[in-house]
Amino acid sequence: MPTPEDKAREKIDLALESAGWKVQDTKAANLNAGRGVALRNFPLGSGHGFADYLLYIDGKAAGVVEAKREGFPLVGVEVQAAKYSEGLPPTLPAYLRPLPFLYQSTGIETRFTNGLDPEPRSRGVFAFHQPATLAVWLDQAGLNEQPAQHLKAALREPPYRKLNTLRSLLRQLPPLKTEGLWPAQVTAIANLETSLAQDRPRALIQMATGSGKTFTAINFIYRLVKFGGARRVLFLVDRGNLGDQTLKEFQQYVSPYNNFKFTEEFIVQRLTNNKFDTTARVCIGTIQRLYSMLKGKELAEEDEEASVSGLELLFKKPDPIEYNPAIPIETFDVIVTDECHRSIYNLWAQVLEYFDAYLIGLTATPNKQTFGFFNQNLVMEYNHEQAVADGVNVNYDVYRIRTAITQAGSMVDSGFYVEKRDRESRATRWEQLDDDFAYDPDQLDRDVVAPDQIRTIIKTFKDKLFTEIFPGRTWVPKTLIFAKDDSHAEDIVKIVREEFGKGNDFAQKITYRTTGADPKELIKAFRVSPLPRIAVTVDMIATGTDIKPVEIVLFMRAVKSRTFFEQMKGRGVRVIKADDLKSVTPDAPSKDHFVIVDAVGVCEQDKTDARPMEKKPRVSFDKLLQAVALGNTEEDVLTSIAGRLARMEHRITKQDDQAIVQVSGGLTIRDLARRIVESLDPDKYPPSPLAGEGRGEGGSKRARQEAAKPFQDPKLRELLIDIKKKNELVIDHVSQDQVIEAGFSAEALARARTIVQSFEQFIKQHKDEITALQVLYSKPYKQRLTFENIKELADAIEKPPYLWNESQLWQAYAALEKSKVKGASGKRILTDLVSLVRFAIHQDNELVPFPERVNANFNAWLAQQQSIPSPLMGEGKGEGLRFTQEQIHWLEMIRDHVAANLAIGPDDFEYAPFAQEGGLGKAHRLFPEGLQPIIDALNVALVA
Repeated sequence: MPTPEDKAREKIDLALESAGWKVQDTKAANLNAGRGVALRNFPLGSGHGFADYLLYIDGKAAGVVEAKREGFPLVGVEVQAAKYSEGLPPTLPAYLRPLPFLYQSTGIETRFTNGLDPEPRSRGVFAFHQPATLAVWLDQAGLNEQPAQHLKAALREPPYRKLNTLRSLLRQLPPLKTEGLWPAQVTAIANLETSLAQDRPRALIQMATGSGKTFTAINFIYRLVKFGGARRVLFLVDRGNLGDQTLKEFQQYVSPYNNFKFTEEFIVQRLTNNKFDTTARVCIGTIQRLYSMLKGKELAEEDEEASVSGLELLFKKPDPIEYNPAIPIETFDVIVTDECHRSIYNLWAQVLEYFDAYLIGLTATPNKQTFGFFNQNLVMEYNHEQAVADGVNVNYDVYRIRTAITQAGSMVDSGFYVEKRDRESRATRWEQLDDDFAYDPDQLDRDVVAPDQIRTIIKTFKDKLFTEIFPGRTWVPKTLIFAKDDSHAEDIVKIVREEFGKGNDFAQKITYRTTGADPKELIKAFRVSPLPRIAVTVDMIATGTDIKPVEIVLFMRAVKSRTFFEQMKGRGVRVIKADDLKSVTPDAPSKDHFVIVDAVGVCEQDKTDARPMEKKPRVSFDKLLQAVALGNTEEDVLTSIAGRLARMEHRITKQDDQAIVQVSGGLTIRDLARRIVESLDPDKYPPSPLAGEGRGEGGSKRARQEAAKPFQDPKLRELLIDIKKKNELVIDHVSQDQVIEAGFSAEALARARTIVQSFEQFIKQHKDEITALQVLYSKPYKQRLTFENIKELADAIEKPPYLWNESQLWQAYAALEKSKVKGASGKRILTDLVSLVRFAIHQDNELVPFPERVNANFNAWLAQQQSIPSPLMGEGKGEGLRFTQEQIHWLEMIRDHVAANLAIGPDDFEYAPFAQEGGLGKAHRLFPEGLQPIIDALNVALVA
């Protein structure tokens, strides 16, 4: 009967053979049988016993495998393996003594130590490395052409002084070139490279959305490939469209070391099928794609675009990954997983852990599970507030719209007619109510549609858009609206087009169910084209997708997950160059903030780190039930069923629930959902590793099977499907909604107060240093204020940590003192800083746009000239001036120039708009008695 050790060796034999090793008994050794040969029970020199396996590469000894029975703890066995590595008889050929490659294995678990590393340390590996890979490492270390020596001596003497291995090169990276990098990006790269040099296997980079995580990653990937010895890097995304976006960023990256683009210097492969380009140095793909490749299965593009559950995996428990010789564990040296708070747990963790590679996570919103997966090795922490202070994110204000139906629901009295809409076909019918029909806010847009509630929100948004939210604009800022589901998105798009009086191109639905147009093309148009102005989505653009021109994020759905909410907010934080913004929003001066329009109180609700119950939103209810009927108790499938049942509970009739009780053996629809949730609770049903359960899953296998048992009955499945199909949305055309409140939130007002207080403190601190403040503090002015003076002030307040401009300051004062602030809906110009400073230091009681003040001064000056004798024209006979219409026109052009530039001189008449109408010569002819006295008088009077 075979012993546990014999069983372990059988598995080790198979694992070695799968990796390309020829496993032989020592007595029957044939070192020419293959590139790599593993000799069993090899007798070593005196006092060293037998090596369980001696590894030969190209006819020379290179390593050993120490075999242990299954379940034997391997940490600590390295000493025994090292002893065997020193015992090779001196007469036998070897690359290095002691032998560099040491494995310890039970056939289930394997650990590996590479003696060529600067600080050799054992690490867990999924399988054995292939002989060709170890040969490459020996070659890189210069050992293929050198006589065998002791490793310590080799490290002291050339050519072994710096072994050219990955971990050696990671300690020798050249200084980082920081041109084009933000300080936070520099810090992230430096900290990561320190972590890699310390040979820490996992590292987490937390950087705020919009702070350039992908660009940071491309920079360190370039350095790892060019200087760090990384042969191939995998960049993982969790949706196909994010892979396309990432490839474009690689294509645009220009090396600071030689001015080549990344893709000109190295091949970057976007994985769209199951074939690797063997020459690619970087591969970009989804974790779904990698799983299908390791399993040898094809993956449809639409499944790759879905959430991290390929539909071909639905009807059975997804198989664990096994060793795939076509994709050895050493395929990648480094794996970067983007948005790593998602997609990397449960089934998907095994994809990452298959490869013998460093794991680097990128996320803006880590949670406890993320920190745990990356061994608490947070090498960079850079939140939204820090990013705003550094000018790499824009901040946001919250504009709250509250309506009566949104807050409290509504009721339709009996006798009225309501419209019923079939959820699947969207066919409608009318029905007269026999009883009063009441609904609460949670039922809105899932069970009940109140068109006037949607219309009231959209109408209020439109009415306040150009007066309060973005005053002075005429183009609707790029707006992203989050809907509850696809049907809700349909209703919103229709009403947006109606209320704004625009056509189809103005507002578009962009969801996974969008048909007739490629969602990727719609996203691209939303990003780079003037149309559409408004995009309505559910979750397709909720995370990752980079749309910099977005200035408004409108929430018409509640979000309970803190992580998901932060990602959704992040769609608005990205900075964009003023010219790029103008190309899609022509009247936008710059993007200095964005606005969250909260129509459902989402900003006020408590959030948790819990993940949403709906894990398979694109899988139909009947397919989920069929999966359970076929024995699938996968956590994602069960939680999705529970989520669907919880929704149905609010919709079904008492008769339907009674029918469910009869078929299910006494369980209501609520009971069915609750039992599933409880079965997945790891605290109530801790997984048992002794039973082989619980790898990355909640609850226990037995509890999940028990919760799924009622769904084995086809009668219950058919009943649930029929009930769901016959369920209809109620369209409440009767209830009229009304606005309770529309305005910026208390947080926005607090932020405005902070800005105002900081600005006034800034003025006091710098009144003796900045020329414009010196002039404005002296009354009457001791010297004339120039445009250069105001530009100096503008430059000072635009720098960190202030990051202010005249528009932002104006809106802050308008939010706090509406009655004293004029022109809040107008566009701001640089000279408005004069009005801002004068109001801040209490020289003026009202904050009036500088051009308006100049115009008032102009009218007063003009009236004065026309009412009293004026020395300007050499007159003094008791009559005022009578300017001609053409002279008035030129004086108004002078007024407008002074309003924008603070002063005018003779040279200015050679430029627009004066040059088009005759220039300085024409001005002299119009005012023959003296142009200069008029210029001098207006320069003083208009800015007084």
